[in-house]
Amino acid sequence: MDQTWQQMWDVGLVFIAWLQTTYPQLEGFFFFITDLGREEFYLLVFPLIFWCIHKQLGKQLGYLFLFTVFVNAIFKQAFRGPRPFWVDPAVGLDTREEGYGIPSGHTQNATVFYFFLAAWVSRTWFWVVAIMMVLLMALSRIYLGAHFIHDTVGGFLLAAMTLAGFVVIERRWGSSFNKRILGQRLLVMILIPIVMGVSFILIRWLIGAPDTAVPWASYIPAAEESSISAAAQAFGLLLGFGVGIVLENSRVRFRSDGIWWKRVVRYLIGIVVLVAIWAGLRQVFPSDPIAVAVPFRILRYFLVVIWAAYYAPWLFVKLKLADADPVLAIDVSLRNGG
Repeated sequence: MDQTWQQMWDVGLVFIAWLQTTYPQLEGFFFFITDLGREEFYLLVFPLIFWCIHKQLGKQLGYLFLFTVFVNAIFKQAFRGPRPFWVDPAVGLDTREEGYGIPSGHTQNATVFYFFLAAWVSRTWFWVVAIMMVLLMALSRIYLGAHFIHDTVGGFLLAAMTLAGFVVIERRWGSSFNKRILGQRLLVMILIPIVMGVSFILIRWLIGAPDTAVPWASYIPAAEESSISAAAQAFGLLLGFGVGIVLENSRVRFRSDGIWWKRVVRYLIGIVVLVAIWAGLRQVFPSDPIAVAVPFRILRYFLVVIWAAYYAPWLFVKLKLADADPVLAIDVSLRNGG
């Protein structure tokens, strides 16, 4: 083990133990915060934004969020860092995660989610809320023994780079991309997850087998499977959402505004079907062996987001729960638009 990493783990464990023993009354609060960063929360919130609040915000934030989820899966595999409770089981209040530690997915996802919303809303008070939520999310992961300090810092830095990259790409190529023919836009949305998937595979090949001479070796087999599953999930999500928003923009062009009761009805209809796909296919599709489970996991999450991005809006328009624009109407700016 590298001496620098060992020192970082030792410092991290001391800090976690101090937090847990000094503020034991905060355990329930931090479990609540950390649960706001789980998959189920985002599955409920993103469709609400996309279907009922602001479609363009939902498209941009949704795609960027899924992109950063894939980035996190790649870097987790590359670093293969332990979690605090792997090194010292005594600090493990939340041991539900089986994947590697660095970078913190909760922190990375929360940073992209709340900072993007803050930039869109463009209000000082919302920036304060966004910063607080990111800090609380990071602190909750540390307090619960799920991540070291440097895991959360790594997640934050990756999220910051993702956001900065989005701003650059949007300003240089956003407008021209939306003017390209359907086939070209679909090709880009297919190639992006393929390139990221190939990158994940190459990294696994380059770094070779994990080191099983470490004290936490018993956690490694599950972590390796978790990494593959996370990458497969991210591939299905990014591919499905990318294809879905391009098809929706070309063929449906629904509007997320409208009478309040129509927004409520379309959210209820859409979310019931989405949860049925997400939860139902989890029960039906095999979860092992991993070689069999991976394609089914990709398919499951592809179907979840293709429903959210394309088929649900199509259904809303057919049921007259949403209006549709007669022509292409895309605003690719970060400004808060209509």
